[in-house]
Amino acid sequence: MYFKKNKLGLLKEHEITDEKLYINRRQFINKATLLAGIAALPLQALASSPGRAISKYKGLQKSPFSTVEDLTSYDSVTTYNNFYEFGVDKNDPAKNATEFPDKSEPWRVVIDGECDNPGEYDLEKLIKPFTLEERIYRLRCVEGWSMVIPWIGFSLADLLKQAQPNSKAKYVEFNTLYNPQQMPGQQSSVLKWPYVEGLRIDEAMNPLSFLATGLYGNELLGQNGAPLRLVTPWKYGFKSIKSITQIRFVEKEPVSSWMVAGPAEYGFYSNVNPDVSHPRWSQSRERRIGEVLKRKTTLFNGYEEQVGHLYTGMDLKKHF
Repeated sequence: MYFKKNKLGLLKEHEITDEKLYINRRQFINKATLLAGIAALPLQALASSPGRAISKYKGLQKSPFSTVEDLTSYDSVTTYNNFYEFGVDKNDPAKNATEFPDKSEPWRVVIDGECDNPGEYDLEKLIKPFTLEERIYRLRCVEGWSMVIPWIGFSLADLLKQAQPNSKAKYVEFNTLYNPQQMPGQQSSVLKWPYVEGLRIDEAMNPLSFLATGLYGNELLGQNGAPLRLVTPWKYGFKSIKSITQIRFVEKEPVSSWMVAGPAEYGFYSNVNPDVSHPRWSQSRERRIGEVLKRKTTLFNGYEEQVGHLYTGMDLKKHF
């Protein structure tokens, strides 16, 4: 796909900011801490995070899909998280996922269902054929906050094509690891476990759909969905399932975990739409973590040019 316009803030490859210009951690921390305090965000959300490991990734490909917007600080990205498998408070995952995932055994991903090339793969072998790139994507959460994160990973479509889905494959279903010993939040009844999400297959094949293995130049931490998570930047953040262990091609629309928990509040599509309010709050405005003032929410989180055609003719208030 080629972009002749830049009205949505998408970069051409040669325009992407050099990582040296954004990796100044102290500058981001100071700015985020000051503004977050003014905005009365939880102080723990901006507490110092564990030190970053030496970057595993070298020679990353810069992506033309990246936004030009200022990045959210590394500490905010790694301490202010929704990951109910490790607790319902925003700071719980950073506290409870310090030893996750267990690196004594390889992470395995099953790909099956309506496809001609199913299999069970060690993650390292699974990602080896694909070119890793950095994509700076917005992440919009249903609670009214958002972030801009430099993800590292590879195209979801590239992986799905390797599995050779057949004509019955209308949707793609994803499952998170189920292990209450490693994930203490799964010992609660807050959601039905394991966590399940899904995409229509044309959504999954869209060039924006992304499987992340890292962020800010390093491997994903447990609280961010290590070692493999989905990123669909035009949808609300809960749609981007974390710690994936199974990808299945199915004929019928998957029933996601949040659809089970609150069918009147969480629909299958979960597209960012300022005109569709959550039953308990408006979605028309959002607060970027690290900023004081709210901003207007944009349709499809600002990615309408890339994904709007997927929903032509659909009633977006009915199919929310």
